[in-house]
Amino acid sequence: MLFKFVILLLFAAIVYSLISGMVFLVRDKGQSKRTVKALTFRVALSVIAFALLFIGYYAGWIQPHGVIPQ
Repeated sequence: MLFKFVILLLFAAIVYSLISGMVFLVRDKGQSKRTVKALTFRVALSVIAFALLFIGYYAGWIQPHGVIPQ
């Protein structure tokens, strides 16, 4: 359960970083590097989330389920 909570927090941080990048882009009109930093941070968080999902799968902390039950 803790692992799923961490993934949800990471997803919220990714969304927040994406929104802040958009706000920086509109406010600064592309003249500062804050947009690039926010989006770089978002990409890094996404890579971490992807890696954590793989680790969680291989460690057995999360189980995939399909649309069609077996």
